[in-house]
Amino acid sequence: MLQAENITIKYGSRLAVSDVSLNVRPGEIIAILGPNGAGKSTLLRALNGGLKPSSGQVLLEGHSLNQYPRRVISRHIAVVAQEGDVRFPVTVLEFVLGGRYASASTGAWGWETDRDIKVAHDVLRETELSELSGRLMNELSGGERQRAVLARALATEATVLLLDEPTANLDLAHQAVILGLVRQRSDLNEVAAVVVTHDINLAAQFSNHVLLMKNGHAVAFGHPAEVLTPKLLREVFDVRILVDAHPITGVPRITPVHEVRR
Repeated sequence: MLQAENITIKYGSRLAVSDVSLNVRPGEIIAILGPNGAGKSTLLRALNGGLKPSSGQVLLEGHSLNQYPRRVISRHIAVVAQEGDVRFPVTVLEFVLGGRYASASTGAWGWETDRDIKVAHDVLRETELSELSGRLMNELSGGERQRAVLARALATEATVLLLDEPTANLDLAHQAVILGLVRQRSDLNEVAAVVVTHDINLAAQFSNHVLLMKNGHAVAFGHPAEVLTPKLLREVFDVRILVDAHPITGVPRITPVHEVRR
């Protein structure tokens, strides 16, 4: 579906991503983990065509991303970036409907169809924003705006979701709601997702595979139980880690061990 082949990205002389490959398959969630400056968000931007690699290529359905018009890419790939200020006075419903503009169902003159309206209301309900649909985006809290950004991405009905810290500014309950929605889309609709996150335990719970990155390099890739080991996590994060099994789900549970230096 979406492939990165030996992607290298440079900012001037600085190497941000070095020779990273990734195969994003339908129905799977890949979590990208690593410390600040590891190249996680930079790699995500390349997967959407937002950054041109210095070498390597990104393929969508077997063809180079460079061959597709931007509107076609938007039909297949939706991005959930870290929430930011929305300076225009648009309502939550209008903002979410903006995700439908690249869809083939949008009317010939750009007006919303009945299906567009239905899809928008469905995702507002899924993201628990129905009661806020008439509120202006710039009146929302950071967590509410983040949920609206996800709702807009879900409204595209894209087959690939790229999410950059989607649970930032969210409380524990809404963190589970957001990633649960992504997991549901993957399971029921064969949607593929790549999630950049700092929350290792959420990644262990919701992802099929984990990519560990450090200094622009891929350190390890595999199932959470294969990658989220004390040895690899200490190598990447330079901190001692305790890994045991979650008592309910059995997935790896990660606890940093803060050592007192004397």
